Amino acid sequence: MKFIPNPYNPKLLLKTWSVLTYPAMKSSILILFPVLVVLSGCSSGNETTVDTAESTPSSSNEILLTPEQVKILSISLGKIESRVLSNVIKVNGMLDVPPQNLVTISAPLGGFIKHTELLEGMRVKKGQVLAILEDPAYIQLQQDYLDSKNQLDYLELEYERQQQLAKENVNAAKTLQQAKSNYFSTKAKVEGLRSKLNLINLAPEAIEQGQIRNTVSIVSPINGYVTQVHVNIGMYVQPIDVMFKIVDTEHLHAEAQVFEKDLLDLKVGQRVMLTMAHETQPRFAKVYLIGKEISNERTVRVHCHLDKEDPALIPGMYFTALIETGAHTVNAVPENAVVSFEGTDYIFYEKAKNYFEGVVIQTGITEDGFTEVILPEGMDSSINLVTNGAYSLLSKLKNVEE
Repeated sequence: MKFIPNPYNPKLLLKTWSVLTYPAMKSSILILFPVLVVLSGCSSGNETTVDTAESTPSSSNEILLTPEQVKILSISLGKIESRVLSNVIKVNGMLDVPPQNLVTISAPLGGFIKHTELLEGMRVKKGQVLAILEDPAYIQLQQDYLDSKNQLDYLELEYERQQQLAKENVNAAKTLQQAKSNYFSTKAKVEGLRSKLNLINLAPEAIEQGQIRNTVSIVSPINGYVTQVHVNIGMYVQPIDVMFKIVDTEHLHAEAQVFEKDLLDLKVGQRVMLTMAHETQPRFAKVYLIGKEISNERTVRVHCHLDKEDPALIPGMYFTALIETGAHTVNAVPENAVVSFEGTDYIFYEKAKNYFEGVVIQTGITEDGFTEVILPEGMDSSINLVTNGAYSLLSKLKNVEE
């Protein structure tokens, strides 16, 4: 049997030769021993070289890539730019209309719905008949007016007659006083009934001509769109019941909710760029009024007027907006250069060839695809910034750490 020793395992080689040799071969062992020492030293040297090649960067935010990895991750470099960005406040809000453009229609006097053709979404004009009501009380009101009006004519003549008699000292002062009281009391009653008739759109002049009606018309006080219908034919409505709601959308405004911490930066006339929930193109407005009351959510209502009216918009639509509070020259980087992990923002730069380091930064304004960055103290803004592939570097770095 022929045994071939393993030159890369000195201990095993020494043990094997010890078993196979005898005293006559001691001189051969002495010659072999220096060779084993040399082999052992070579093996130790190789292990040291491997450890050096597989060493990792000393910092947990540093990462070394091969040229092939840089190509695969599409790493691109650029510079931090000095740009003029507008300081903005991010807000949410809802479209609304002024109180005078939103009307709730009720019946001044109760009655039965005789006719209506309104449906939600229909456009109505000012003065247009919305519904016709009928009730016996309308007839009684007109009769009371006619009776009181006729009585007033008689009492007026009687009061004038008593005044003339009083001048001639024919009648007593008590009689004159009674005539005066009856006249002015009836006159007040007639004026009250006249106001009630005008309230339900019945003309007192027509009633005086004998035109008594058993129906009244409910008309629209504004131009707009019907948003709510709560009645149907034959239904009895009382003055407290809501029959219709009409909104005039020609003067929509944006009601934004601004947090208390941003209140001091707001001024009337500032530019607002708002985006509706279903749109991608922004609309523009201006700050018109700033509320003077802080809500329970620590927000203030800010009233903004749209630059262009749009009949397609309706009250209640939600939006997000940016309120520009001023322009500043800042250090800015492309938005893709800033990456976040667990609430911390990073940028990466090339520290040496294919050797990158992640730096914790603070962010500020974001506009037109650029984000303001506040670098750590003492860091040079002329670094070779990773403008593309920063997220890949962050993913690889955090995966290595895990």
